[in-house]
Amino acid sequence: MQATNWFTSGGIVMVPLLGFSILAVALIFERITFWTKVTKRHDRIIREVLTLYRRSPRAAFLMLEQNTDLPIARIFLAALELEEATPEEFRLALESAAQAEIPLLKRFNTVFETIISLAPLLGLLGTILGLIASFANLRLGDVGGTNTTNVTGGISEALISTASGLVVAIVTLMFANTFRGLYIRQIALIQEYGGQLELLYRRRHEKGGSYAST
Repeated sequence: MQATNWFTSGGIVMVPLLGFSILAVALIFERITFWTKVTKRHDRIIREVLTLYRRSPRAAFLMLEQNTDLPIARIFLAALELEEATPEEFRLALESAAQAEIPLLKRFNTVFETIISLAPLLGLLGTILGLIASFANLRLGDVGGTNTTNVTGGISEALISTASGLVVAIVTLMFANTFRGLYIRQIALIQEYGGQLELLYRRRHEKGGSYAST
């Protein structure tokens, strides 16, 4: 069955399902681009920053400024930009900045969840509408006749919408779960590296060393 015939046979619900599939593909590509960029550079950049901070907070600060497209770099900068902050203020700045980055890390999660929930329901609705239309053509006593053949074909076509809805939901679910796993890992790394930076800052503060970008 050609794609055009498949789409037409699925009924009216194929229109929103097509819209969902196009939207899902676009958002999936955006998230793949985002997470590829983050995972490729995140660990290396932050390890270098922490190493630099032990020797020169100024050098670490400048390196962070060159990588502000990374969420954790923006988090570190928000804390290091504070002037002569106490360790407690530094910790609060890290936590506040991390909270501000969460919406970016979880971006489009709600849209993915909506597509995953609605796509199978739209497919089921298409099947029900198809069955209603098919049985409306069925007449008692016409078993084996032309109308019965049309009903059988109508049922087969009605199931296309269910299959399409499930395909859209399953593919979106696979990617959404992958992005959710990357988000959880990223939060864990932010907490780990944030804790290391806070510890280094506390030690410098106790020694009376320069705090951040100075």
